[in-house]
Amino acid sequence: MNHADIQGTGKDASLLDKLFALLLYLLPHHLLSQGMHWLTRIEWPPLKDRLIQGAIKLYKIDMQLALEKNPERYASFNAFFTRALDPSARPINEADDAVLSPVDGTISQVGRIQDGRLFQAKGQSYTLSELLGADTNWCEKFNDGHFATIYLSPRDYHRIHMPLAGKLHKMLHIPGRLFSVSPSTTRVVPRLFSRNERLVNLFSTDNGPMAVIMVGAIFVASMDTVWAGTVAPASRRINQWQYGEESTRDSVNLEKGQEMGRFNMGSTVVLLFEKNQIEWVSGLKADSQVEMGQEIATLLD
Repeated sequence: MNHADIQGTGKDASLLDKLFALLLYLLPHHLLSQGMHWLTRIEWPPLKDRLIQGAIKLYKIDMQLALEKNPERYASFNAFFTRALDPSARPINEADDAVLSPVDGTISQVGRIQDGRLFQAKGQSYTLSELLGADTNWCEKFNDGHFATIYLSPRDYHRIHMPLAGKLHKMLHIPGRLFSVSPSTTRVVPRLFSRNERLVNLFSTDNGPMAVIMVGAIFVASMDTVWAGTVAPASRRINQWQYGEESTRDSVNLEKGQEMGRFNMGSTVVLLFEKNQIEWVSGLKADSQVEMGQEIATLLD
């Protein structure tokens, strides 16, 4: 892979990064996530209020941006974590050719898909086929295309919105590990985003195909979409659902900027576009901070 097409290649892995990754290999990922799922849904006020106040203080969360500004009015920690924002907090770029950031977060990597591979960090990459569960039809659509990986920290807004208006064709739940997706882990764990559990959402838009991939992580007990609710099959095989005329399920059409899903605890979104479909905005690179609704790319004619 030619790193010249990657906007920022990241840092070398440190000894601390490697020790942290070693610990993650040893941890029972899914058991810990099940425990977190239970804990974050407790509605007993003395506990849930303490957890919420602790998170606000630790991560310096600005509650003035939230639709519900009183922390005590959230029924559980998960309700707080997946809180809605005040509509004025994240204005949507209305330009017809603007591709929007689907989330608040930090760009992990952004660039081109080359020889069927996506760049993860210095010395690390993974294949498009692995990421998409070996769906050859959709792999072909995105080959030599464009990708962006956006990391959501615990302090970020955790709802996911549409970068472009689109029609859902297929959703895949791909089981896997639940490694942390923090920057230190991406520098060490090989093929991280194609090894972790993920929800692949495949859309058509007026400007070509688009994938919005929700990557699970440690303590991410489940992922939700607006059309299917919580998606967490117990099966350890790939599950897939077709939508619209391709199946008996109703069509799902979402507007640009519309909410499409949410993470129950923090994680990462990977965006895919086909070749010559978009151009990333100038200055967008690894470690760039982005907010939901801002322009991160421009559609090409």
